[in-house]
Amino acid sequence: MASLIAILDLKGKPLIQRTYRDDVSPSQIERFLPLALELEEDGQAVKPCFSSGGVNYMHIRHSNLYLLALSKRNTNAAEIIIFLHRLVSVLIEYFKELEEESIRDNFVIIYELLDEMMDFGYPQTTESKILQEYITQESHKLEVQASVPITVTNAVSWRSEGIRYRKNEVFLDVIESVNMLVNANGNVIRSEILGAVKMKCYLSGMPELRLGLNDKVMFETTGRTSRGKSIEMEDVKFHQCVRLSRFESDRTISFIPPDGEFELMTYRLSTPVKPLIWVEAAVESYRGSRVEYMVKVRAQFKRRSQANNVEIFVPVPEDADTPKFRASTGGVQYAPEKSAFVWKIKQLGGGREFLMRAHFGLPSVKNVDDVDRRPPIQVKFEIPYFTVSGIQVRYLKIVEKSGYQALPWVRYITQSGDEYAMRTLQEKDASIQPI
Repeated sequence: MASLIAILDLKGKPLIQRTYRDDVSPSQIERFLPLALELEEDGQAVKPCFSSGGVNYMHIRHSNLYLLALSKRNTNAAEIIIFLHRLVSVLIEYFKELEEESIRDNFVIIYELLDEMMDFGYPQTTESKILQEYITQESHKLEVQASVPITVTNAVSWRSEGIRYRKNEVFLDVIESVNMLVNANGNVIRSEILGAVKMKCYLSGMPELRLGLNDKVMFETTGRTSRGKSIEMEDVKFHQCVRLSRFESDRTISFIPPDGEFELMTYRLSTPVKPLIWVEAAVESYRGSRVEYMVKVRAQFKRRSQANNVEIFVPVPEDADTPKFRASTGGVQYAPEKSAFVWKIKQLGGGREFLMRAHFGLPSVKNVDDVDRRPPIQVKFEIPYFTVSGIQVRYLKIVEKSGYQALPWVRYITQSGDEYAMRTLQEKDASIQPI
């Protein structure tokens, strides 16, 4: 339980705060940032939870804000940290962006939300769709709502009763993001797959859904055999609608879904992954006059698949100018604000390989031959109807007491993550021939 919740700016000044218990003085808020800075000066990493003077400080950072919870009791820190993340999500749902200005402009609504989301220090309703039913951004509507929706007191607090659709449909997207770092020798030194199952539910009544995946642990637990590939998911996190006890017993993902869009689950796989899109570049510099690049891209996935919206960011010297490009496919643009040029390929088929050439002038004499200091090549892409992990939706069952028929739609997408980088920018190699 939390005694106090506050949102602070980067200087540690509270923008808004709400006290739920009287055992922690609001003056303790001002001690947070000095304590955090003191830990940094001592060479310690600032952890999301630390204690000082009998007070527990639990915090997260979002953009240029700190969200802070204080408590004197032996609190479930993980629960409070999750609550702070949920608070961020709710405020973003309301105000689109969470920053100092949006907080200053919406004090009344934020206080209303803090009162409804936590009671006497215990987290309550954190589902934004339900909160929006009775806490609106138009103040006159608050008076119209005579009572809190019954949803808040139901066992299922994330879904309202009486929902009706003429056409009952479920859309399920399995989206995997690949993070990868390749060194100058072409070896993968780090790779991971971050997956998310996102849903759009347009279903009447109070349906129960059961989702089955090719989960390796499920096959081992139940003694079943897998006809195809099975995967072992790590760090699995679920939306609150999932019955965790059922998942822990037989790995069945059973839930009553919220209405509309939501993220059902996330997972991670640390299995080694070979680069789906391989890029290498050779550079030939003429000191003080010009620099030339030869870039080769190769799609290292099956021919029946196709990567869309491929973007290859190749770093260049900061003072490079007068760019000239020639590519066998796609288009190339100079992005001086990023000190790079971007090769854009709308569609890249599996097994295909293309070349491009770039020429830049160098107005000043600088050492451009220091390979170790060059930023890596960054790659962005999206491959529909494909998952790098091999995850598959084995079934999606929809059960509702009225017995209606619903249409489930499943889509798979693999995309580049926040870091898909290759340090393969080398001095000119005769193996890459001019276009």
